[in-house]
Amino acid sequence: MRILISNDDGVHAPGIHALADEFSKNHDVFIVAPERERSTTGHSLTLHKPLRIHQLGKNTYSVSGGPADCIYLGISEVLKDKAPDLILSGINRGANLGQDIFLSGTASAAREGANLGIPSIATSLALDFVKAKDKYDDYFVAAKLTNRVVQYAEKLFSASKKSKKLANWPYRTMLNVNIPHLPENKIKGMRLSTQGVRVYGTKVLKRRDSRGKKYFWIGGTYEGFKNIKGSDCSAVDGGYVSISPLELNTTNQKVLIEMNKKWPKSI
Repeated sequence: MRILISNDDGVHAPGIHALADEFSKNHDVFIVAPERERSTTGHSLTLHKPLRIHQLGKNTYSVSGGPADCIYLGISEVLKDKAPDLILSGINRGANLGQDIFLSGTASAAREGANLGIPSIATSLALDFVKAKDKYDDYFVAAKLTNRVVQYAEKLFSASKKSKKLANWPYRTMLNVNIPHLPENKIKGMRLSTQGVRVYGTKVLKRRDSRGKKYFWIGGTYEGFKNIKGSDCSAVDGGYVSISPLELNTTNQKVLIEMNKKWPKSI
């Protein structure tokens, strides 16, 4: 397959190169990623200023924008001769569980790919931000397990047994994969999971600069997760790789049906 790889940790992050090294063994791989870290930037496209692409090596490009920009330009410019068969985003430094996907740049790259009709997977490693050294070796096992997820997807979504192309991939759907930060022999297996709920504090740090003006640091500390059976949070906490199929249509159908029963016919 022709595979486009991106992330939100930047083109030089060890996770993206572990992923590219693993998939380059059997696939045609291209890296198009932000020139610097763009974590928690969510799903945004740069419309107010020009973007620049720099080729850093064979099939490796940096972009001056965010993750979704990278996918957009990767498809429309770098791979304009032939679209990728698969988009991989990651391997993210840290988990992307529960509502994290709405802030995650890694998830946004996969979401942009799904929006453009291309099979897309976001993959993250549940590193401890305080204890992790963020070295290439941290991502080696995660890259192998991501490859295993893709192999399963090939069997499930290929048009035929002979074809490895993901022709039957569900429309406008991405997979969100989260991998425990454990030795390979300590990972218990893989579980299909629903989107869970993580709990963060809302504390804001208030400080003053050298001129006496206030400034703020936002981003509450992680306080745990809601123990929902079958959720991605519970799976990773239990030592399993979590695989969650996420669709772009976020309409709450149950609430919509209930509202339609009581909503005025005309306002």
